[in-house]
Amino acid sequence: MLTIHAAERVRRTWDSASLEGGAVAVEGGRVAAVGPLAELAERFPGARVRCWPGVLGPARVHEGPLPDAPTPREQVHAVLKLGAVAVLAEYAGSRELRAAAERNDVAVLERARPAALVDLGRADLAVLDDDGACIATVCAGRLVHRRR
Repeated sequence: MLTIHAAERVRRTWDSASLEGGAVAVEGGRVAAVGPLAELAERFPGARVRCWPGVLGPARVHEGPLPDAPTPREQVHAVLKLGAVAVLAEYAGSRELRAAAERNDVAVLERARPAALVDLGRADLAVLDDDGACIATVCAGRLVHRRR
C-alpha cells in the first residue's frame, strides 16, 4: 500500500528551502518520491493521501537522555512523540531499552547523523507545527504518533 503524506510545506532537510504544497510518497518502509502533491497524486493513482498541517520533513534523532517513563517501551514512545525515530547508543544502554527500540524500528546510532528525505531512503518523517512541536511521526513507513 502506498501512502502520500502531504503538508503545507515539505523540506528534504530541516535546513533546506520549503516546497509549498509538497508531499512524500511512501511505499512500505521507503520513500518512493518527494514533490508537489498534484504530481505525486497523478504518478501514484489510488494511493492513500494523508494531509497534515504544518511542515513535513525528516524525522529527528534524539540526541540526549530518553525521557523518564515507567517502562522502556514508554520511553521509546515518548521519543516518537517528539518526532524522533533514532536515539544515540550512549543513551540506550540497557538491553530492555534496545529491545524496545528494535521492536518499534527506532534506530540506535553510534553518533548523530544528518536527517534527510531521499528517494528510496527509509521513510522516517516528522510533521511539526509552527512552534516546532510534533504533530505526527512516521517511522520506517508506519504512522507511530499522531497528536489529537
